[in-house]
Amino acid sequence: MEKDKEKKVVTLAYGCQMSERDAETLTQITRQEGYTSSDDLLNADLVIINTCCVRESAENKILGKIGELKKLKEKNPNLKIAISGCMVQQPGALERLQKRAPHIDIWAGTHNLHDFSALLHQVEQGGKVAEVWQEPKMPLESTPQAEKGKLQANVNIMYGCNNFCSYCIVPHVRGRERSRKPEEIIQEITDLVSSGCREVTLLGQNVNSYGKEFSPVYDFADLLHDVDQIPNLLRIRFITSHPKDLSDKLIETVAGGNKLCEHFHLPIQSGSNFILERMNRKYTREYYLSRVNKIHEILPKASLTTDIIVGFPGESEIDFEQTLEIMNMIHYSHAFTFMYSKRSGTLAAEMEDQISLDVKKRRLQRLMSVQNVKSLAWREQMIGNTYEILVEGPSRTNPERLVGRTRGNELVVFNGPSELIGSLLNIRITEAGTWTLVGDIED
Repeated sequence: MEKDKEKKVVTLAYGCQMSERDAETLTQITRQEGYTSSDDLLNADLVIINTCCVRESAENKILGKIGELKKLKEKNPNLKIAISGCMVQQPGALERLQKRAPHIDIWAGTHNLHDFSALLHQVEQGGKVAEVWQEPKMPLESTPQAEKGKLQANVNIMYGCNNFCSYCIVPHVRGRERSRKPEEIIQEITDLVSSGCREVTLLGQNVNSYGKEFSPVYDFADLLHDVDQIPNLLRIRFITSHPKDLSDKLIETVAGGNKLCEHFHLPIQSGSNFILERMNRKYTREYYLSRVNKIHEILPKASLTTDIIVGFPGESEIDFEQTLEIMNMIHYSHAFTFMYSKRSGTLAAEMEDQISLDVKKRRLQRLMSVQNVKSLAWREQMIGNTYEILVEGPSRTNPERLVGRTRGNELVVFNGPSELIGSLLNIRITEAGTWTLVGDIED
């Protein structure tokens, strides 16, 4: 009797690290159902796309990929296709998407990941299925933990967001903030380290508000302190920090830790108080600058990265110039810059004074030009200095070389044997580019 054909699953993730982590969860669920991970779309039995809806550009890419998959399904009618994540979870989106893409077999929202196995079973028996809960119904620990056996892992510490920035759809598609129990997080990381993991990134829409519902008080700084004690773990990162919740205690905890990386991703979004208020960011530029000054006071060598939106409704040239001013005041090692795009269901989408696409493009180019100069200058001042890096593996652009990151999250390329992967090395920087550094192993 012919042996059953091995079932292959291809999982694609769009958007933030939270989306990537959700995609990893879905992949693990399919493995429990007998599927093997693959990158080969042409020979896949199941394709999963975990979606993002934060920006229009991401949605357009996803819709394009869904269209491509229709052609694959025409060639292989047995192919199963699943669409999950934030785009599906948007209010009113499911019906619209189903009409546009009737070839999709499974539609699953952000609150239904734990139930994906059951949805897959239904589809394998024939037919299609859609399940999008508006509120989470299952315990936080009901979905699989991070995949074991990897050098680096993303670990969810909380889900949802309570901030309701006027441009952001996240609270509407991921729900309100819910923090995982610290003992569950610590056990997951301990298990990961036992399987070979050496670096974890703690994930949350706003990690700084972790644990606010706990009694007695146990906050994000407390969690970082406890994770820092886990044996054989080499590095701890976290993302994302909301400026309004960045406490002195948290900064001091990072400074006092052994494995806590001195890097803060601190989105400012705009340098204009008028725009920050319209965005409902709940801080001023002055407060933001005070937090940056506190970081540098306690951790003089810490690196900072940020997010910035240009062309938000009502943004004048003066408002934009204030953002450029902030960019010149703060030495960001990198900035993720975006044009504002409407998200249905958000307050900003209904604002009347929308900015034209031409103006948004012009402002974005100016902003990127300023930051590119700043990023290069930041890396050039690292030349001649020695930094500890964690060796991650071969370089994507040149597999004969190795790549790793500094504690400040700077990418470094260097020559060395593959046996060094997973170890900490001292690298002396010899060259600097806008995005990467080149160095040599120090004797």
